[in-house]
Amino acid sequence: QVQLDESGGGWVQPGGSLTLSCAVPRVIFSDYTLNWYRQAPGEQREWVATLTIGGTTNYRDFAEGRFTISRDKTKSMLYLRMNNLQPEDTAVYYCNAVYITFPNPTLWGQGTQVTVAS
Repeated sequence: QVQLDESGGGWVQPGGSLTLSCAVPRVIFSDYTLNWYRQAPGEQREWVATLTIGGTTNYRDFAEGRFTISRDKTKSMLYLRMNNLQPEDTAVYYCNAVYITFPNPTLWGQGTQVTVAS
């Protein structure tokens, strides 16, 4: 069974930075769109950023200009660089892969906790 595996979460002060990593089987890069999602306590899971097979990136408005999604195919890794973190960014962050062809099977990681606090 294909799995995704996030790491890199932790505690950071407001204004700080973190880089999340997600181990992605190499075969995924050619057939799946890659995403980051997050879920804050008591909230719905929400989309954060997308990286397409062709390398196009898209961001939720709160992530635009602060977060960067990227990949390293040689290392089989997906990343989310987060700058100027604020308390409202506190959440469990998940990497996600969606197959590009119907019925679009989806893969999720187990999540990594990010806490932004003084």
